[in-house]
Parts: sequence; C-alpha cells; structure tokens
Amino acid sequence: MSGLICKNKPRLGCFFLLIDNWAHKGNRNCDPWWENETDWHRSWKDNFPKEWQEIIHTDEESGEKHIADVKTESGWILEFQHSHINPEERLSRNSFYPKLVWVIDGVRRQRDKPAFHKILEEYAIRKADPRFERIIGPDDCRLIKEWHTSNARVFLDFQDVDKENQPFIWFLFPRIADNEAHLWPITRAEFIALHKNNKFDEVVEKTIAPFIAKLFNDEVNKVKMEEFMRRRNMEDGYRRRRAYRL
Repeated sequence: MSGLICKNKPRLGCFFLLIDNWAHKGNRNCDPWWENETDWHRSWKDNFPKEWQEIIHTDEESGEKHIADVKTESGWILEFQHSHINPEERLSRNSFYPKLVWVIDGVRRQRDKPAFHKILEEYAIRKADPRFERIIGPDDCRLIKEWHTSNARVFLDFQDVDKENQPFIWFLFPRIADNEAHLWPITRAEFIALHKNNKFDEVVEKTIAPFIAKLFNDEVNKVKMEEFMRRRNMEDGYRRRRAYRL
C-alpha cells in the first residue's frame, strides 16, 4: 500500500491517504495545509464547477499530495486564504503548485482595509500605465507587506465595489522596487470568467508578464543611472579638488 500517513488526530479510516480514495472526514482534514472554511471561502469556491473543487494534486517526484481549493482545466490552482499563513508554509505551497493563484481575504483583520485605502488615497503617484495603480510606502499596509514578495500570483479581496457596484479585487504585482507597489483592479466576475473560460494564461502572457518585465527593466535602468550619477559626482569632486590645488 502506498500513501501518506495522516498527521492529524486519528479517526477511523484516516490512517492512509490513497490516490483514489480519501477515506476521512470532510476530505481535507488529513491535509496538513487544511483550514476551516468560512462563508467567504465557500462563496469563492462555489463560483466554480464542483468537479474543479477539492482536487488532489500529487508531486510526481516526491509523491507528496495536497488538496487544492480549485483546479481549473488550464491547470491553475486557486487557493482562497482567509486565516493567517506562516511564510514557510506559503513558500512550500508556492513551490508545490507550479501554477498557483492566491486570493487573500483582505477584511479578516480590521486594520488591513483602512490601511490599504489610506496609502491608495494619500500615496498614489504618477503611473506609466493607466490600468495599474502605483503607490509608495506599501509596507504601511501589513497585508501588502506580507504578500508583496510572493512568486505566485496574488489577488487581494478587500470586498471593494466599483462605480457600477461590481465587486472587484486587486492583483498585487511582485515587489521589484523598494518602497513601491503596483496593483491592478479587476472585477470579481472577470477573474472568475477568465478561469472558467481558460483565458487566464493569456492574461499572464499579455498583461501581467510584460508589465513585470517593464518594472524590472525600469529598476535596472534606475540603478544604472544612480551609479552613473554617483561616478560623475565623484569625478566632478576630484576635478574640483585638483583645480583647487593648482
């Protein structure tokens, strides 16, 4: 018999996790990454077909198994995260799932949403692309600080609504420059439709990846310019000192 020994409190039929048979209470309790579901959690999952929910994902090399909240036909794993998750577990999940999307509950802690809107209103600066918001001082929002360095795709759900009263979420671009963050508002309906219609890969390829590349190139050019100015200032200082001696 091959399987994964369950590390949770033993229950009848919950000692081995078989590939084709989850013989345990509620399907998820034997997964060490399992968490209690909230109404917020279920409201997200139920936007997708039942056959996409609670899908066992197996690492082909190690045989390690975990259950994804949602796995789309395009292979994207959608994890809806309400409770706190420590950095080590977050990194483990990012490594385990090759195509991972996080949707984070932004109203679990009372201060996260007000802090986010404060920096959005007070510290938004000129942006190169009108689709995206650019803010400074993002670490003033604890939730952004916690998720800004993730190498997976991260969406923050502050339960905001747009002018048409449509709920929308925020895609958080990975951190490239210090003290700066870029976010992309996208309606909840569009996010769901992209995954149900297998169009999310196209968004990553044509929208997300090019903008990340631009941010990276801008930062490289910024560093080069700063180094150029530093060297020029040093040379100017040398020439002034030399002229003074003469």
